[in-house]
Amino acid sequence: MQDDVSVGTAGKLPSTPIDRPEAEPKLPPRLPSGSVPVGFDVLAKLSRAITFFAEHLAACIALAIACILLAGVTSRYVFNQPLHWSDEVASFLFVWLTMLGSIIALARNGHLRLTAMERRAGPRTKTVLKLASGLLIFVMLGWMLMASGEHLEDAYYSINPMLHISDAWRSGAMNVGLALLAVVSFAQVVIGARGNAAELLIALASVTAAAAALYGLSLATGGRYDLVLFFLVAGSACVLIGMPIAFAFGLAALAFLNWTTSIPMSIVVGRFEAGMSHLILLSVPMFIVLGLMFEMTGMARSMIAFLASLVGHLRGGLSFVMLGAMYLVSGISGAKAADMAAIAPAMVPEMRRRGVPDSELVSLLAGASAMSETIPPSLVLITVGVVTGVSIGSLFAAGLLPALALALLMCVVARYNAGRDNLSMPVRATWATTSQAFFAAIPGLILPIVIRTAVVEGVATATEVATIGVVYILVAALVVYRRFDLARFYEVLKESATLSGAIMIILGAANAVSWALTQTGFSQDLASRITSMPGGAAGFMAMSILLFVVFGSLLEGIPALVIFGPLLFPIARSMGIHEVQYAMVAVLAMGVGLYMPPFGVGYYTACAISRIDPSAGMLRIWPYLGVLILGVTIVAAVPWISTGFLSR
Repeated sequence: MQDDVSVGTAGKLPSTPIDRPEAEPKLPPRLPSGSVPVGFDVLAKLSRAITFFAEHLAACIALAIACILLAGVTSRYVFNQPLHWSDEVASFLFVWLTMLGSIIALARNGHLRLTAMERRAGPRTKTVLKLASGLLIFVMLGWMLMASGEHLEDAYYSINPMLHISDAWRSGAMNVGLALLAVVSFAQVVIGARGNAAELLIALASVTAAAAALYGLSLATGGRYDLVLFFLVAGSACVLIGMPIAFAFGLAALAFLNWTTSIPMSIVVGRFEAGMSHLILLSVPMFIVLGLMFEMTGMARSMIAFLASLVGHLRGGLSFVMLGAMYLVSGISGAKAADMAAIAPAMVPEMRRRGVPDSELVSLLAGASAMSETIPPSLVLITVGVVTGVSIGSLFAAGLLPALALALLMCVVARYNAGRDNLSMPVRATWATTSQAFFAAIPGLILPIVIRTAVVEGVATATEVATIGVVYILVAALVVYRRFDLARFYEVLKESATLSGAIMIILGAANAVSWALTQTGFSQDLASRITSMPGGAAGFMAMSILLFVVFGSLLEGIPALVIFGPLLFPIARSMGIHEVQYAMVAVLAMGVGLYMPPFGVGYYTACAISRIDPSAGMLRIWPYLGVLILGVTIVAAVPWISTGFLSR
């Protein structure tokens, strides 16, 4: 899904994990004065102005949320005077942050999407696909915008019990955000159509014909195959032509509910808002800020240098360093893209100098990311806790050992591959060098301990703990490293808003799809079919692994868990499977699918961040995926790996 992505290098901020198959600018291009009609120039300027406004306002809101959460922790834990309003205010601001981040992501082409068809198409076909995708995005946004008025009216009469203000202040973010998204989307279509009138007509005719055919088929089948038509056929078609996953999900849900039911469309807007505004999801932008600051301040590089001084002289030693660094960093940032962006710039050049082939580099980076999905405070674990009701504290406590089991299996493959490659063997680092690297790495090594201790000891919730990490990094940067670039920190805030918007809108769309599927009775039918399969709990676990691998690859990780988690977790409980163990199995299996080519978006993210062609690792990654599946099977067969450290 993500091929040629611009990412940070040493001394530069890692960019948002976006899908940029061509060297596209972040904002609509400036058109030469006098060379185009005035309308094009006005639209381009308007789109840039909206994006500029959204970037700076989102950065300020992200900083405000961090300060509010930190104030809540300090007041409650230090002064024993909880701020009862802090969570509500932060929650209100979070919806605005999400919508503004979505605007930035759309302007930067930053929403996750599949580009397999686009990459293989000729120039004219590629233009048609881009225009068709843009038209569908605009239709989806316009459809939701028309329904958002009724949603805002309903929210107007709802009074928040804590702040004593109307919930319209929160829901208004949907209306404003949808309107601005629609303007940016329209500008992209119009600018993209400049000089491509024939391609625009083809795209418009194709979209119209497809919509008419879909509507006609839904009438002809009498509702028997509506789910297949709208979600499997139409939704998949939208994704295949390059439409961002979130908008494809949203359009499928809107079309399904509007053409086959009498349910008001305002409910879809409400489902979007509910899916991306849960209080626990406030941790997403905060952990993204934490991960980017971890790389920005040099803590990640210092930690890697220390690990390399310990085992870098061994055959395959740097592979072990990458696995160990990913294990440690995953417990800090919580976001896979931020994890890889923190590790790759420090590891990839050195491993190349020692003769490690690109195929091994990208396979190891992708496999390490899949291996570490359960390491707290993983955003995936937080999402699972939100949508299934499983204790997030229990998920955090259980996540380390399953990831360690998979890491050890990956070490075996890495050591075998290192024996096949002709690698240069550096001399062992002296004790003086190792000691110096250790002292430089101490702040980075302590950070995971600080975060996990804060959660375990009840100092902060999963939502608040990232703010403690941000303050810790800020103090370490000023006191220990004695450098902190305010301008780059401001860029970190903007990047966190962009990535948060891209993630949250997927959650909102997935929540709308999940709700639509539930209304049709799909969940009951699925539960009935799975429970009737032979094999009991073992058969159900095997089928679950298969489902999450497949859907983790096709749907991207978090949407797969949001849609299928609420359906499958109750079945697991009824079969006597511990919900925490089932969560570990589901998350790890989803992670394998997420990094499984040719569809797994995580694999292409790893390729983009390491600047390696996706075809390089297509074959070499499979041994790593094989041992990861073996590890998931072991975790499924041995409950103690997941539940052994839970409090009794």
